[in-house]
Amino acid sequence: MRKVKWAFWGVVIVLVGLFLEYTLPQHDVVRITEAYNRVTPLGTINKYFYASQDAGTAPGTSRDVRFIDAVYPDGSVIVYRNEDTGFWPPYLKFDSSNLQAEASNYKSTADVPKWVMVTHYGWRIPIESIYPNAVKITPVDGPTASVVPWVNIVILLLLAFGVFMLRRMWLQFRERMVDPAVASVAETGDRARGFFGRLFGRKG
Repeated sequence: MRKVKWAFWGVVIVLVGLFLEYTLPQHDVVRITEAYNRVTPLGTINKYFYASQDAGTAPGTSRDVRFIDAVYPDGSVIVYRNEDTGFWPPYLKFDSSNLQAEASNYKSTADVPKWVMVTHYGWRIPIESIYPNAVKITPVDGPTASVVPWVNIVILLLLAFGVFMLRRMWLQFRERMVDPAVASVAETGDRARGFFGRLFGRKG
């Protein structure tokens, strides 16, 4: 049972970690090279990584999605999608059109670069056409700019505090309610075994 218990909690920790890694904001310093719309096919897997379609829109196997192409300072490339988030994930992003206009304004070349910090969430998985979703674009002084991820720090601290408090509450509940109940059941079982032992002992 101990192995099953640790396996269960291991799976829970991995799932929570993946959820946080996907949902929490990430920050990339990049140079934007293009901003455009493209009809994107939605498959069995990648459809879950796109925002919900607008109300009143007929469901289909493809969707017109905004994209932003960018280049990291080391020359590697990244592609972001630009979709409203609504209320989940809780970025309250309803201005993807404005963000697309900003991205177009920040386009630059390698000869005269404009460096920006793109705040986004999600993963880039090319084989499934999955893209991180850009939620904010901020101009920065250069390719070495950095930011302290205060939002991530606060959320992780609150999560750790919540886990700590839940554990303390469970330990107190077990000490006051579960352990006495288990002890009472065990004591009743001992008495029953003693009674039947004496009963059958006299008959023997």
